[in-house]
Amino acid sequence: MPVKSLNIPLMGALLALSLIACPLLYFYMGPALDAAQWDVLKTLLLLMGASVLYCFVVGELTGNNSQMDKLWSILPPVYVWIIAAKAGFSPRLVVMAVLATVWGCRLTFNFARKGAYRLKFWEGEEDYRWKVLREREDFQPHWKWMLFNLFFISLYQNALILLTTFPALVSMHSTLPFGWVDGLAAVLTGACIIYETVADEQQWAFQTRKWAMLKQGAALQDLPAPYDKGFNTVGLWGLSRHPNYLAEQSTWVCFYLFSVGAGLGLLNWSLIGALLLIVLFQGSAAFAEEISSAKYPEYQQYCRQVSRFFPGKRYDPAAR
Repeated sequence: MPVKSLNIPLMGALLALSLIACPLLYFYMGPALDAAQWDVLKTLLLLMGASVLYCFVVGELTGNNSQMDKLWSILPPVYVWIIAAKAGFSPRLVVMAVLATVWGCRLTFNFARKGAYRLKFWEGEEDYRWKVLREREDFQPHWKWMLFNLFFISLYQNALILLTTFPALVSMHSTLPFGWVDGLAAVLTGACIIYETVADEQQWAFQTRKWAMLKQGAALQDLPAPYDKGFNTVGLWGLSRHPNYLAEQSTWVCFYLFSVGAGLGLLNWSLIGALLLIVLFQGSAAFAEEISSAKYPEYQQYCRQVSRFFPGKRYDPAAR
């Protein structure tokens, strides 16, 4: 079964929609940023711009397009701590910064043990999906990939992770004390981080054991169950196909609740980051599943039985 490329026109439409949605939400779902918040935003935009330039140039020079992946878990904590510092380290923003840091440390560790980081910072293991995507006909000749690298990998993803931290920015000058909504947001965000940690640990244990047996010369079909399928179907992965993706999206939705606790209303424009992240993960999950379906004969059966994100009926390999 061949691996299809992503729907490029759809991705372009989503990018265009994002550019339209952001200012519309800002003007119609308040609050407007004051002068101090704009000054902080300018600092954050300078950091983001430097990251965009780095990711694009290094990605093009080295052919490793995981430069943004390496920064994905590092930049949000930096952004939130800058906001917290500018706001005088109010209790709400300190809690938000601590949670962002815990999230970032966990994700950085998970990526690091896969070999993503090296002393030569431009090296390291590249996310396997970039290689698959880069070789598709849609991105030949190379100038097409170069534009994709510039506008999507480097610019859009950098902008997206900045947008996910905007609940902290809009909460800078809140006069409301840390309350029960903030406590709920902290508990839910922490629970999502724990859920994602469990999912990643289960995946790591499964893949480590599988590859250890394969490196000893065993064929995939000769491995003991459940390793003989090639993909993880145990633990949280038996209840949903992407428990880690579910937790990642939910983390930033829960993080948004801090802005509600800051008195900015149930809906305000800082929700845009979490919403765009959800859209991004729809495409990312679909593409990962196309690759897995091409590699593993039983993956389609798994997809038919198990929901993509939310936990549901447990996978039964005997069912058809």
